[in-house]
Amino acid sequence: MKQNIIGTGLSGLVGSRIVELLSSEFELEDISRKTGTDILDKSSLTQRLQNSHAEIIVHMAAYTNVDEAEKDKDLGEESTAWKFNVQGTKNVVEAAESTGKHLVYISTDMVFPGTKPSPERYSEEDATGPVGWYATTKAEAEKVVEKATIPWTIVRIGYPYHMNTEKKGYVLIFKSLLEEGRKIAAVADHFFTPTFIDDVADVFRLIFKERLTGMYHAGGKDSMSPYEIAVKVADVFGLDKNLISKTTREEYFLGKAPRAFNLSLSSGKIESLGVKLRGFQEGLLEIKNQLT
Repeated sequence: MKQNIIGTGLSGLVGSRIVELLSSEFELEDISRKTGTDILDKSSLTQRLQNSHAEIIVHMAAYTNVDEAEKDKDLGEESTAWKFNVQGTKNVVEAAESTGKHLVYISTDMVFPGTKPSPERYSEEDATGPVGWYATTKAEAEKVVEKATIPWTIVRIGYPYHMNTEKKGYVLIFKSLLEEGRKIAAVADHFFTPTFIDDVADVFRLIFKERLTGMYHAGGKDSMSPYEIAVKVADVFGLDKNLISKTTREEYFLGKAPRAFNLSLSSGKIESLGVKLRGFQEGLLEIKNQLT
């Protein structure tokens, strides 16, 4: 008999792929407006959880538009990002507490200040210090989860990617632009650990089966800049690298939300438990195989 898992955001970029990969092993039920429940409606959410036999709730839903979130920063707790990421998470936590469910929360590398020199990485023990409003709301949501009275797990990932051609992430956007012969100015002074979503599914499988609690990082093996990522995409897919040029955070994000210098994650804690987090080239080759 399959283990029941209920979750928010299971139709998003990360969630949809996790459902696709884990549905043969787990019964995954999506909480969303499409399925009749809004996480901002606490009473409806609580009722939904009370009616579910699942012992674990995964909270992936989030407002993730970094630049739009920054525009509403002055609205504070009235901003969309705060309402969805912080208040919505409070609602999920309290609903989970009322039903005794184990909460698994997906967070982001952007909770860190990014001041470590590259190639140093952030571990689970490092202090947060978000840059920008979106990152601030995610860091505040983590605090809400950490205060929960039920078993909780936080998984931080960095810049997820996979082969979904409908919900295109940055990898397939780079690929499409290069295939169209369009020039790309990619940032060369912003570093992170791109995370292959198929590997995140392995992380969740382990958490579900072993009921892991606490904080875990799940970032890819390689720390890279967007420029290096674009070049590697060109290499793997046989596209023209001459279309790619370097730019800086200051230039590229002018008038947009600020980005930290180095958000690379150290994922040794989860890897020590047997999960393999692939390097970027390995992930691209797997995507290339999946697309053919």
